[in-house]
Amino acid sequence: MSLTFHWFLPTNGDSRHVVGGGHGAPASPAGGDRPPTVAYLSQIARAAENLGFTGALTPTGAWCEDAWLTTAMVSQASERLKFLVAFRPGLVSPTLAAQMASTFQRQTGGRLLLNVVTGGESHEQRAYGDFLDKDARYRRTGEFLGVVRELWEGKTVSLDGEHLSVQDAALTRVPDPVPQVYFGGSSPAALEVAARHADVYLTWGEPPAQVEAKIVRLRSLAVREGRGLRFGIRLHVITRDTAEQAWAEADRLLDGFDPETVRAVQAGLARSESEGQRRMLALHGGTRDGLEIHPNLWAGIGLVRGGAGTALVGSHDDVAERIREYHALGVEEFVLSGHPHLEEAYWFGEGVLPRLAAQGLWWHPAGVRREVPAVQVPFAN
Repeated sequence: MSLTFHWFLPTNGDSRHVVGGGHGAPASPAGGDRPPTVAYLSQIARAAENLGFTGALTPTGAWCEDAWLTTAMVSQASERLKFLVAFRPGLVSPTLAAQMASTFQRQTGGRLLLNVVTGGESHEQRAYGDFLDKDARYRRTGEFLGVVRELWEGKTVSLDGEHLSVQDAALTRVPDPVPQVYFGGSSPAALEVAARHADVYLTWGEPPAQVEAKIVRLRSLAVREGRGLRFGIRLHVITRDTAEQAWAEADRLLDGFDPETVRAVQAGLARSESEGQRRMLALHGGTRDGLEIHPNLWAGIGLVRGGAGTALVGSHDDVAERIREYHALGVEEFVLSGHPHLEEAYWFGEGVLPRLAAQGLWWHPAGVRREVPAVQVPFAN
């Protein structure tokens, strides 16, 4: 089976510098360098589609544009690319969400993937009128997904649950195909929901040993539920023709991190209720020292950005090798991004994907064959 690669739509703006935001970290002014217009996001989507990415993740949160509206518009500028739409259950009814997903599938030819985000920050949830605590939000998510999945199966659903109630809910038309559900979260409550309801469990880019432990745990929980899971990972990438060029780019980004900004962002992230965010912070400890936490895995992004805070950095061969390492653990899907997102899509798509294709690990969804480009590296004296 081919590995699956998704790219990212920066709906909080793009830049040649890292754009922050999420989990208590406000979007930085650099996001205004390239505003998230439909025209620019469509340019990224078309590039991702042509290069061979299967889909593109659209984030959710107060710090970015609305994911549903944005992807609905951008989808019209592409033909094959799927959209991994981040969605927070509980802010709308499960019946309406199931109907929205069904409509999206029909209007785009079946190109919706659903990234369920329970919400790790109570203060942000309260701004949307949600006053449940974190564990209660996960229980509600379980109820929500239970209703949605039954509606997608064409059933009439009534539920008087702990957090959600519906009576005689049904869809006039069910989605075809049924959207795949992607789900992330590192707390015990999150893992339980993933085991019961997710098709793909997504982890942020932790070192392989930590990722392996999660996979082992999730597989055990899923077996207990009589289910199977696929696994994906969310990472940034900085890949170049040589390792020296890639690390020089990482250093350039790091040089652009204002110390006061780093302190402010880290203080905000330290208040996060997210277990995944806590694990990200532990990888770098808020300092610039020892940021390569595993060969070619760099934790520098997390100094100024909430959420996924690690990047694969190295030559195209280095990055391909790290992807093989994660794949050996059971990771089949990779949700990637880079700053700026248009240019980095080309670096990865033209540099790494052909190498994986040559090894039989990936093939272009449209059947396009891409040869590994010749890289001229001068001999050392």
